[in-house]
Amino acid sequence: MKNKPEEWQWQPLPPKVNVETPEVLKKALEAQQFLSELKGISQTIPNQEILLNTLPIQEARDSSEIENIVTTSDALFKADVEKEKRIDQTTKEVQRYAVALKEGFECIRNDGLLRINDIIAIQKTLEDNDAGIRSLPGTTLSNPATGEVVFVPPQHKSVILKALDNLVQYINNDELSDVHPLIKMAIIHFQFESIHPFYDGNGRTGRIINILYLVQKRLLDIPVLYLSRYIVKNKPKYYELLQRVRTQNDWESWIRYLLEGVKQTSIGTIEDITQIREEMLKAKHQIRKKFPFYSQDLINHIFRHPYTKINHLKDDLNLSRPTATKYLNELSDANFLKKVKQGRDNYYINSNLLDILAENK
Repeated sequence: MKNKPEEWQWQPLPPKVNVETPEVLKKALEAQQFLSELKGISQTIPNQEILLNTLPIQEARDSSEIENIVTTSDALFKADVEKEKRIDQTTKEVQRYAVALKEGFECIRNDGLLRINDIIAIQKTLEDNDAGIRSLPGTTLSNPATGEVVFVPPQHKSVILKALDNLVQYINNDELSDVHPLIKMAIIHFQFESIHPFYDGNGRTGRIINILYLVQKRLLDIPVLYLSRYIVKNKPKYYELLQRVRTQNDWESWIRYLLEGVKQTSIGTIEDITQIREEMLKAKHQIRKKFPFYSQDLINHIFRHPYTKINHLKDDLNLSRPTATKYLNELSDANFLKKVKQGRDNYYINSNLLDILAENK
């Protein structure tokens, strides 16, 4: 039987090694090129709420799947127009990720800083509890297949708080390190996951911090990077390379892995946004030509909410119920939306948008 690993000995940031090797810097500049393209194309969608109400849902699903919390895009978009009591618990848990991401985004947008209390608030929303920073020893990370303990994070709350304080200084104060911000993001993510400050929700909180950091550094205007999609597809490598930093101080392999993730997920999200924009323009042109009740608000609604209902449209566009019913039924009859009856409810689904956002395109 292998001996249990010793507690990880926290070291303050920045790392005491050269993380900006020629290969890493080349990869960072390549990733930034695609990230800049993503930032530019996200600005071509006239109503940013369309992206903020759809792409974070995909990120929430993928990030939660890494932790084996699995639901579908359909369930999440349907939940967007459902009453709380009709949403299953797994979908509620993934929904909370999207809410936490939006709350964190508002914080960054308003203050430009990410503080310890902000991180605690993100985790509180994710887990829907007030457990806060770990205060009891005994937390370990195990291999899910074998049960073998592979990592022991800091056990004492005083060390955790000291490490978090150093981390937020590193996030907010560029004078501590002038390395490329994408390289810094990879270092921040490693450090947060290794501090492992909460009893639950560390992985998802850490992935939200990734996105918020990109917004803070103005590499993105809004949180639309699908980084969790890449991690889901390369999950064993993710955990392996995190561990290699801890055991072998192999920063380069870890940083290059995450930079490749930024590149690949930027490419995928650029494709998604391009298709959403094209689908919006096509729908706008055809609906305006065919229906006298066309409005930009109507187009925005059916692209912001891939699933909608009569009352949802009625409230959003300030319509009477008969008018909202007429609009949705006529759009359904003309195949712009798909009408699906479940129990007493009619759902009106933007199937073309759902196809763009589908898990396995």
